[in-house]
Amino acid sequence: MITETLKVFVTVAQQRNFSKAAVLLNLSQPGVSLHIRNLEQEFGAKLMHRTSKLVKLTEAGEILFAQAQQMLGLYEEAKQRIHLLRDEVTGSLHIGASFTIGEYIMPWVLAEYAQQYPHVEVQVHISNTNTIVQAVRAGRFELGLVEGIVDAKDVQISPFMKDEMVLIAPPEHPLTMLKTADIKHLQHQIWVMRESGSGTRAYSDKLIEHGDLSVKRSYVFNSSQGVKEAVAAGLGIALLSRLVIRKELDSGELCEIPIKTMKLSRELSIVQDKNQPQIMAVQKFMQSLDRHTRTL
Repeated sequence: MITETLKVFVTVAQQRNFSKAAVLLNLSQPGVSLHIRNLEQEFGAKLMHRTSKLVKLTEAGEILFAQAQQMLGLYEEAKQRIHLLRDEVTGSLHIGASFTIGEYIMPWVLAEYAQQYPHVEVQVHISNTNTIVQAVRAGRFELGLVEGIVDAKDVQISPFMKDEMVLIAPPEHPLTMLKTADIKHLQHQIWVMRESGSGTRAYSDKLIEHGDLSVKRSYVFNSSQGVKEAVAAGLGIALLSRLVIRKELDSGELCEIPIKTMKLSRELSIVQDKNQPQIMAVQKFMQSLDRHTRTL
């Protein structure tokens, strides 16, 4: 690095002797001489007058000596501040999260993260899975947290937890009379769904396709909150994450319909740009996320 050459130059100028400078720098005397020659070639000017006893700076050398000391001082200051970042996490963090994660996991993770790293400015943007992946790809988010299958080869995808999907119905729905439902019982039902592009919608579509189900009618909402409120109002059945409907199941506002021989779950994943360096704020956030999801 140029800083090493400048350090050699400054040391020689201070000691006014190549041999003494070589000892201080733990270099050979020819190595010191090579650094000085390289500098003189770069600036196109002689920087030092050298005699058998001492070294004297030329006018050009005096100019460089003053500036080199400032540059080395600024370099050391920058190095110390960067080292400080390893202990005190600072900066900003933009995270994209799909609805289930953004509304039911992120608040708890951020509460812990903000307490540990108060100097990091965090912004969370909630949208559907497709939009989040596109934003990560465009460099607008350092992290994306998404639901379901992500078919994208140009981003890094790392699953971080399993999410159980639950078929729900209002308490008065005929399906609630069954202890467990067979897939055939889901024929000709009215469904309440998320919008296309949502990870939850992709899983509903997959179940309907797998069971070769005929949908009597469907209603579409662009949030999980809208879906569960519509189901509670008696509009139809839906497939949602257990994270979303835990309170409503406990209160009896919604009923779970177990499906015989089927365990419904999906991956929740972290999406990152493969070429983006992972800053400390991101690393610490991922550690907080891991700690929280282990308790779910």
